[in-house]
Amino acid sequence: MFFPILTARHVKIPLLTCLLAFGCHAVLSAQQAKAPASQTPAKTPSTAEIDRLADEAQKALFQSVDKAGGGAATPTPSAASRSYAPYASSSSSSSTPMRVPVPRAEDPSLWAKDSVRKIAVMDVAFGGARETVMIELFPNDAPQTVNNFIDHCDSGFYNGLAFHRAIEGFLVQTGDPLTSDESARLKWGTGGEDKTIPSEIKLPHRVGAVAMARRSDKVNPERRSNGSQFYMTLGNYGVLEGKYTVFGQVISGLETIKRISIMPVDANDCPVARIEIKSIKVITQKGPMQLPSMSSGDGLRYIKPDAARSLVGRVFRHIW
Repeated sequence: MFFPILTARHVKIPLLTCLLAFGCHAVLSAQQAKAPASQTPAKTPSTAEIDRLADEAQKALFQSVDKAGGGAATPTPSAASRSYAPYASSSSSSSTPMRVPVPRAEDPSLWAKDSVRKIAVMDVAFGGARETVMIELFPNDAPQTVNNFIDHCDSGFYNGLAFHRAIEGFLVQTGDPLTSDESARLKWGTGGEDKTIPSEIKLPHRVGAVAMARRSDKVNPERRSNGSQFYMTLGNYGVLEGKYTVFGQVISGLETIKRISIMPVDANDCPVARIEIKSIKVITQKGPMQLPSMSSGDGLRYIKPDAARSLVGRVFRHIW
């Protein structure tokens, strides 16, 4: 974890673990009830059954949070002692988002027909399903950062990594290679320092800005970016502006980012239920992005380009 964080809602009880434990208990109770005392003891649930219960528990968790709109948990202080996570003091926190006036992002459906842009198409496993987030990259403004990001995407580096930070109304963060190991949760947010990138601080933050995380000025006065961790912003830019390298902008799927930000988290702002990047593919987009024929009602989403689809996906899209 690499930058000042405002206090936020925290959920200290791992809900997914509780739900899974409850589900396993229910299965055991049902098996014991069906078996007469004279029969053999009830069997322990199989691995497949436990996996099924875990999936159901995760879906129930996401659905309950969606219905509650994130809940109203009382904010508690974050774990400021973590060496990779300097936090802003309570005096810098505010219930009113601190927004820096910046021009509105350009509408992708109005891009010029002869325009050529780099788009990162990220598929995320979220709430028992997959959702797509598309990011426009800015190689002219942050060339070294974008090249590093594309190299990671092309090599499959980000595949299977989890979102390890989520703060409602502020940001979500991912890209730590340590998040591939669920048993290493206490270290999540500290990885990716084996390589750093020179700062390219030029672009402003706005809703949906994509920027690289980094260590604090105290140990990183040159403000070099972490080699892989990046975040997407939702507000409260005062503690970020002019300090981090912005290299992209979410152009589709911002509602997914907002939903991730309201998920229950532990004392380190890490989502309790695993939210995982399945893949990120960088494509060249020529001309404007296409809007779906009917609005989904949950925010503006553009049609996933054929270049980012599998062969089967392309065939089914044109059939249906």
